[in-house]
Amino acid sequence: MNITSPILTGAGRAAELPGYSVSSLLHAAGFSDGPDGGLGIVMSALAGIAAALAVAIVLSVYFRSGHRSRHDLIKHGLAASAVLVLLAFVVSDMRHAAQAYLGLNPAKPAVEFEIRLPKAALTTAADIQIELLTDRNQKLAKIQEALAAAADGRSILRGTVTLDYRTTERTMVLNLPGQLHSTFRLRLPASPSYQPQFGPWHLADGIVPVNGDAVKTEVHDAFAIRYRVL
Repeated sequence: MNITSPILTGAGRAAELPGYSVSSLLHAAGFSDGPDGGLGIVMSALAGIAAALAVAIVLSVYFRSGHRSRHDLIKHGLAASAVLVLLAFVVSDMRHAAQAYLGLNPAKPAVEFEIRLPKAALTTAADIQIELLTDRNQKLAKIQEALAAAADGRSILRGTVTLDYRTTERTMVLNLPGQLHSTFRLRLPASPSYQPQFGPWHLADGIVPVNGDAVKTEVHDAFAIRYRVL
């Protein structure tokens, strides 16, 4: 008889019974299913503890049992392999739950962008700074020093920036020294998928001249951004 089968089966059935009750208690304690709620990582930790306890019980019974035939050793070896697979699954589940709780994006996709500028606004991108601002971090973008030219003669800034965190609150900030600050909101989901083609052009969401003057309509309409996910 395989001594591990009834133990693992019983542990699985026992784990199923209080699942909803534990989840309800954690909800009542203030944990939520959201990325910052912590419910996922707590449930994964409890699952890991339960799996470790089940493994300890199985090994204890196994080593306390009497004589074992070759057939028993094969069956118990298979059971031990199943336990190791279970532990690996629990570790992987806890890793993903921790990344979700921290808001980390394990794939770390990158956004390639193009920012259209007014005519004769720049001759070089050497002193330009473009920064990605989110509700979790801020990061400087890598900018190509050579400016591209649009068909109408306007300059185009090109660059890339990685999306390290899962969030929908992403804004690109363009700083033109001595001229203005321009902001562009990235209209992307929290975990964007690969996008081979550039999307449509979007006008700037905000422009603030350094001298405090009002922004003319033609200046506002000259700034635009488009992007794709790599």
